[in-house]
Amino acid sequence: MHDVKRVVVLALEGVYPFELGIPSRIFGAADGRYEVLTCSVDGGPVRTNADFSVTVEHGPDVLGTADTVVIAPITPSCITSRLPDAVAAALAHIRSGTRVVSICTGAFVLAAAGLLDGRRATTHWQTAEYFRTMFPAVELDPDVLFVDDGTVLTSAGAASGVDVCLHLIRKDHGSELANTVARRCVVPPWRDGGQAQYIEQPVPAPSVASTAATRQWALERLGDPLTLSDLAGHARMSLRTFARRFNDEVGMAPGRWLIQQRVARARHLLEASDMPVDQVAGEVGFATGASLRQHLHAAIGVSPQAYRRTFRAVRQVQ
Repeated sequence: MHDVKRVVVLALEGVYPFELGIPSRIFGAADGRYEVLTCSVDGGPVRTNADFSVTVEHGPDVLGTADTVVIAPITPSCITSRLPDAVAAALAHIRSGTRVVSICTGAFVLAAAGLLDGRRATTHWQTAEYFRTMFPAVELDPDVLFVDDGTVLTSAGAASGVDVCLHLIRKDHGSELANTVARRCVVPPWRDGGQAQYIEQPVPAPSVASTAATRQWALERLGDPLTLSDLAGHARMSLRTFARRFNDEVGMAPGRWLIQQRVARARHLLEASDMPVDQVAGEVGFATGASLRQHLHAAIGVSPQAYRRTFRAVRQVQ
C-alpha cells in the first residue's frame, strides 16, 4: 500500500486551461501515488483566459489538506502586486511546511503573497522584466525551466509545468516512475537547457548549421574528457561560432550544459547501480569523486551518498 499524497491546484480568475490541467495529467499518471483536487477561492466557477469557464468541485478549505499546492498561471491582465482579499484568504488555508508550486505567471501570486522574497525563482521569460519591477526582493532567473528552492518551486512558461511536475515525481519516487509517467504522457522525462532557448530571436538562415548532432555525439561520450575544442571540431565550427550558436539553441554555454548532462547521468547511476562514487564519477566524465560531489551538491544540494540513500529508501518504501 502506497502513501497517497494530495495535490491541490488553485484556479484563479483568468487561469490558462492548458496549464490548469497539467498537474492532474502528470500526477494522475503516477500509478495512484497522488490524488489531485482542483479548487477556487470560493468553490464557484472560474473564468479562464479562453472563451469558457471551468467548474471546480472544491472551495479554498481543501488547500489546508494538501501535501502540495499548485498555483496555476493567470493571464497578465489579472496580475496585481497586491493579492485580492479573496485570494489572500484562500492562501491562508495552506498549512506551514506545505510544498507550494507555481506554473508560469503563478509566480506573481506567490511573490505577491511574500513567499518568494529572498528566494531564487522563475516565471515566463516574456514577463520577466515586469516581474523584476514589481518584486525586486525576488532573485529572478528567467533562463531556467524551473527552480526548486525546497518547499517552494517555480516554473517557467506553459509546458514547463510538465517539467516541474515530473521533477517532483522524480524527487518523491525516483527516476523510474518519473520516466514511466513521461512515456505515458508522451513527453521527454528531462528537457535539456532552459527557457532561454525559446526567447524570440531572428530566424537563422537555412544554411546555418545546428549543434544538435554534436550534442548527441557528446551525450554518447560523457565519460571522455570533452573540451570546447572537441565539440567545436565535431561541429566543424570555430570556437567562437560554436559557443555562440550553442548558447542560442540551448540557452546556456557548452561547458554548463556538459556539467548538467554529467550530473543527470550520475544521478541515474547512483539510483540504479552499486558503483562506488569514484567509479560513477569516472563513468560520467568527472575527474574525481570530489568533483562529482561538488557538482551534485551545487545542482541539488546533497552528496552522492545522501542522494543514493534517499532513493534506495524510496524504492524500499514502494
